[in-house]
Amino acid sequence: MSNQDNIPTRLDYLLKPGFIYLSDKPISISTVVGSSVAVCLFDKKQKIGGMNHFQLPEIKDREKATAIYGNVANLALIKMMLSNGSKVGHIEAQIFGGAYNPEVSNINIGINNIRAARKILNSKRIKIISEDVGGEVGRKIIFNTSTCEIAVLKVKTLRESDWYPYENNR
Repeated sequence: MSNQDNIPTRLDYLLKPGFIYLSDKPISISTVVGSSVAVCLFDKKQKIGGMNHFQLPEIKDREKATAIYGNVANLALIKMMLSNGSKVGHIEAQIFGGAYNPEVSNINIGINNIRAARKILNSKRIKIISEDVGGEVGRKIIFNTSTCEIAVLKVKTLRESDWYPYENNR
């Protein structure tokens, strides 16, 4: 809604678990993670970015492979960036999530999700420029795809306001 290049054209896009979003236009992508992980990729040359949100570290069965798994979501987002003209040397990554709350589960899936993200990014030689991972609290992530600016709001429990300004389940 702005004519400046670094201002998102839409206020927000909610990325749900198991999905990937890449935009060649400025946009803010938001998601909420607990033990799941979101990876944001940014092409510093083209000034474009994308995000994935996965809940489980990996799957080996190709017939069951979806973006709910880190190995699938990360490889797919990288492939989307490269198909859009990005070069590996221009891509930067940021990783968020992977919390573990022993009151909710006795299994720490978060640490495995963090490892899965790092493993793929390192194997593809994509530089990780920042991380906000682990701990016991969830995070709301807001990513400006044209500037690589990211806001992280930490939340003990999800509140209705964490989903603002989302309407109509988008």
